[in-house]
Amino acid sequence: MKVSIQNTVEILEQVHQLESTLGLKNEACRSKFLIHPDFTSKVFLFLHGFTAGPYQFEPLGKAFFNTGYNVLIPLQPGHGRSGDWKSQNPPPLPTDIEIYQKFVIKWLEIAKTLGQQVVIGGLSTGGTLAAWLALEHPQEIDRTLLFTPYLGSCYLIFDQLIKLLPIYFEWFNKDAPGNFGYKGFCLKALRIFLELGYQVLDKSQGCVSAPILMVCSEADSVVSRSKQQDLFRRVLRQQPKSWYYCFDDSLHIEHRMMTKLEDNDYEELVITLSKAFVESDLTWVEFEQMAKRIVQGQAHDQIMQELNFNEQVFPQLSAMMTQGFGCEHLKCINPDC
Repeated sequence: MKVSIQNTVEILEQVHQLESTLGLKNEACRSKFLIHPDFTSKVFLFLHGFTAGPYQFEPLGKAFFNTGYNVLIPLQPGHGRSGDWKSQNPPPLPTDIEIYQKFVIKWLEIAKTLGQQVVIGGLSTGGTLAAWLALEHPQEIDRTLLFTPYLGSCYLIFDQLIKLLPIYFEWFNKDAPGNFGYKGFCLKALRIFLELGYQVLDKSQGCVSAPILMVCSEADSVVSRSKQQDLFRRVLRQQPKSWYYCFDDSLHIEHRMMTKLEDNDYEELVITLSKAFVESDLTWVEFEQMAKRIVQGQAHDQIMQELNFNEQVFPQLSAMMTQGFGCEHLKCINPDC
């Protein structure tokens, strides 16, 4: 196994060397690889969002690396390049979804050389790719972390425009803090993810997925929460070890929810949820029971003993659920809210 790790480390070094020749916008866009000297029990593969970069998963990646796991956060095709990008000269984002699909399958194979169990995760369109991978290769993936996956826009009219208009679009928050990626893009580069989202929803109707954690937010005005809930319900029928959590609107956690640099002042909540899901083996029903019992004030020792919950993660999760983070009305555990 050590030989395999050494070969993989050389591959990762080659990736960094290649990125040095691409002319990246900045170091934040460079692939992030957090690798221990040894083969670990779990390895994490994280997929950043559309027009963004690996920087989005640095806090979560470091948290899992410090726990003792290997972590891969590769820069996606066409992303992170420096240039005078505008409508006449748009950034080189792929317009063929197969480019992304081949990319994530390649990185799944790389991840398997670094850990016994592969955990994948993604934000927005990265979440769409992760969901697709979890449905296509459920036997090769231990857990899937979907952070507000893009399965459709918050407003139906936006989906219609994305389908029809061949225009260049600039983000409304293009100058927001922590935005190290592209400020604009051609809609046809996003259209392929909208179509992939439809495929994911269709496939989830009757296929077994790797267990998923679905994390969304009431304050997210970008993507469709109803479609996220549809995906969760469909996956749950075949995969009971899946969880759903929706952050309360009062927290103002918007679409870019992975870091304090972007829209989330509560990035530690994302980390706590992710650790709890990865380190436990609870079904959705058991998670519901646990959350209700926490909110009702039952003794922590009793809950941990009966549900065999990780004693290192449980206190953080319990504090999160009892301090008003969207749980006072059990919104966090009801996918129909």
